[in-house]
Amino acid sequence: MLAEPSNDAEESHGPEAAGETAWPLVSVVMPVRNEAGFMTLLLQQVLAQDYPTDRLEIIVADGMSDDGTRQILADFAARHPQVQVIDNPGRIVSTGLNAAVARSRGEIVVRIDGHAEVPDDFIRQGVKLLQEHPEAWSAGGPIVHAGTNRFSYAVAAAMSHRCGVGNATHRFAGHEGYCEGAQFPAIRRWVFDRIGNFDEALIRNQDDEFNYRMRLAGGKIYVSPKVRYKYYVRDRVGRLFRQYFQYGFWRIPVIRKHRRPTTLRQIVPSLFFLVMLALFIAGLAMRQPIVAFAMPAAYAAVLLGVGLSLVPRLGLATASLVPVALATLHLGYACGLLYGTWALVFRRHAWDRQGSMATLSR
Repeated sequence: MLAEPSNDAEESHGPEAAGETAWPLVSVVMPVRNEAGFMTLLLQQVLAQDYPTDRLEIIVADGMSDDGTRQILADFAARHPQVQVIDNPGRIVSTGLNAAVARSRGEIVVRIDGHAEVPDDFIRQGVKLLQEHPEAWSAGGPIVHAGTNRFSYAVAAAMSHRCGVGNATHRFAGHEGYCEGAQFPAIRRWVFDRIGNFDEALIRNQDDEFNYRMRLAGGKIYVSPKVRYKYYVRDRVGRLFRQYFQYGFWRIPVIRKHRRPTTLRQIVPSLFFLVMLALFIAGLAMRQPIVAFAMPAAYAAVLLGVGLSLVPRLGLATASLVPVALATLHLGYACGLLYGTWALVFRRHAWDRQGSMATLSR
């Protein structure tokens, strides 16, 4: 069994140094809902891992899908004994993850969401990272954003650019080192005993909050591009705005729970737009156009500059949509956080209503 980290832990040389018996039992947990378009390929990829089959179990928590996903899962479970399918009546990520973790037996728990693709060494590389870094409680790869149409290609570029995500280093494809989180991590089993499960009161940001508790408890999260995967981003402006609105909105319960933002980056978009709006109104009131329009013009110039800088890599048609994607990320998150702040005072039940709509469904 993988031991808890200690300051005098000896250097690990990876499973291959000690032979096949060094491979720990791994439980892959997958919270999904209405992922019929991705589920077949993803399960094929997980089953094709170069990790020993007898050291692997796959537990899919289905959030009561109604698009054909359940039949796909039933077919795979009937053909592959290592695949288990359980119901997730809560229909959200946190309840699905907790149900799957409770059913799991592995020394290491690996999370994979339904909207992703993984190469055949994904699990092995995650396990190796934990063995090579015994001080790490969790390990994974930086997010590789992928798209399915021109706008989503622009979104993928925005989500891996500092203008889009600030100092979130786990979103930069080439990053290696310690950071605040990993999207699809390998987690040592005892971590759940030490800090608890995912917070089921959270519809969004449950993974960020879990990682924050991990760091508060002294844990470290290691990310390396050796662990590769793709995460498919939203492909329409409206879907992207709703996603980031929910991220901002559900950030308020996390801040309230811990009495502080988990990172200062989370409050920057809202403060930026509030200042810009205040200067705009003041400029109009004082009949000073430069005061009213200086900040919006500077913001637009930065977004256009980012788009132009990406033309050589993305082409003009896709790069021209990057400013739209960036503005949607920023504005969606800012509006969600501001609405959540208002709701905290005037509309406490707003999270219940939003929760009924913000399920695992894409």
